Order: sequence, then structure tokens, then C-alpha cells
Amino acid sequence: MTYAEENASAPAITDVTARVEDRFCTLRWRWPDGVQAVYIHKASAEMPGHGEFPPSGMKLYTREEYKANNGYRDRMDDIGLIVYTIYARHEGNGEIVLVRQRDGANQTTVSAGKARIYYSIVQKKALFGKQKTVHMTITAETPVPKDVLCYVKKRGGNPASREDGILFHFVQDFAAGRNTLPPIEIGKEDFVRIFFTDGRKYGLYYELAPE
Repeated sequence: MTYAEENASAPAITDVTARVEDRFCTLRWRWPDGVQAVYIHKASAEMPGHGEFPPSGMKLYTREEYKANNGYRDRMDDIGLIVYTIYARHEGNGEIVLVRQRDGANQTTVSAGKARIYYSIVQKKALFGKQKTVHMTITAETPVPKDVLCYVKKRGGNPASREDGILFHFVQDFAAGRNTLPPIEIGKEDFVRIFFTDGRKYGLYYELAPE
């Protein structure tokens, strides 16, 4: 398999549209004359292909399949932003040739939605002790890397943000489902709350809410 840069003679994919409904994405596009099949590549917007060409993990899709299904329908088990790229496929000099389009007209980005993360914080203090025990639980729809979340401790009231107190990182990833964390000891006047380590980044992929 080889590739050709887009030019006046190379067939190019245009007018790509996407519709997401019930965790399925339907892609449609304008087929260039003479092209009977395409390769479709799907990747996270965070890692669109690492610069390799042809990218790995592509799917062959024919014009006949497109007509029968009125487009290309793909189940979205991912979260966050997903990039679909469609490469025109044709033959030249006995080789399969893919057209690499620099203008991005053969590409579209869609949102696969956010995975929900629920957290529970229960604080128990002894009647005459100077400390209290905090029990934290994380319930996630999908596995969550430990770097996504942190907890913040503040004296005298609940932290308002991850900068409002002392920040602590978690030491283990979170599995899908309910994760009961080891209890921690804090001062009697301290309070704890859970936040994203980077709200702008991870807010694209997850929704964080109290249980």
C-alpha cells in the first residue's frame, strides 16, 4: 500500500458529515468518481495517528456497503472527542493507493460523550479525638487513570477548587464500577473534596459529581 498527495488528478473525499445518536455515529461523504472503496481511520483527538501514514487500524469500506447502509455506521464505545478520517482508495501501477488530503476535507471530529464519575466522602470523628477519619468512594462508568483525579484538604471549610487547600494525588487507577479507597486521617477542623487535576483537559472526557 502506498499513498498519493492530493492534487488535481487524485480523487478526494469531500463533504463529510457526522450524526451521533444512541452511541452510534453515522458518517456520510461525497464519493469521487471512479472510487469504489475507502479506508476509514478512527482515533482519539488526543492521539490522532502519531504522524504515521498509512495509519494503523483502518477499516476497508466499499461503495456498495455505503449504499446499502446509507452511510457508514460505527458504534462509539469511546469517550471524548473522536476523529474520523476517510481515505479514497484506488489502484495505480498495480498498487493500492490512498490519497492523503492536507486540507482536512476528508476528516470530521465528533464528541462521543462523557463518562460519569461519582464520588462519596464520609467523615467520621471520634467524640474526644483530635482527628477524624475520611472514607472516599469513586464510582466510574469506565476505567479512570489515577492522574485524572485528586483530592484537596482545607482547614475550616470545604475546598472550593483544587487550588483552595493542600492537593494530594491518588496512587492507583480506578476500575470501572465502585472503588472504595483506604481511609485517611485528617485534623478535626479539616475538610476534603475531590477535583479533576486538570478541569479543562479531563472535563472533555468525564463528568464529575457527588454521589
